[in-house]
Amino acid sequence: MSIEEFSRQAARAGGELIETQITAGGERIFAIAEFAFGTAPKLEADLLEVSELDGPHEVRLVGVDLDQIKAARPAAGYLVEWDLPADLDMESYLARKKANSPKYANVPEVNFLRTYVREDMDKCLCFYDAPDEAAVRRARDAVSTPIDRVHTLGG
Repeated sequence: MSIEEFSRQAARAGGELIETQITAGGERIFAIAEFAFGTAPKLEADLLEVSELDGPHEVRLVGVDLDQIKAARPAAGYLVEWDLPADLDMESYLARKKANSPKYANVPEVNFLRTYVREDMDKCLCFYDAPDEAAVRRARDAVSTPIDRVHTLGG
């Protein structure tokens, strides 16, 4: 995939590429863009040179301010995907996140960085800086939150 082409498509639609994360094997790319008008354009998969395209989806950033992401473009070592339960709504998710986040202190070698929660409550993407996948799994256990897929980043 051409990240530059994704950035161009976003810019043509009045948006800004916020961040991209590539899995260690390069098999998946996660891209986040912001659009001034609240709706993302239909992306052209053939121009992006990908075999499969999922999205765009509207997301909510949790755990950090967007300005911090734009200023630092912080890299993460691991990305956890959680397919959210059908009965979980955004308000309950955010309350759960707030209540459980202090428990990350029980796994000091892991730094929770940020989460993008899909507004349709289908899934969330959680980014971590950690020494290894086992530490990420311990952190998720500490906050009683499952992992559906974990990806090492750094394509």
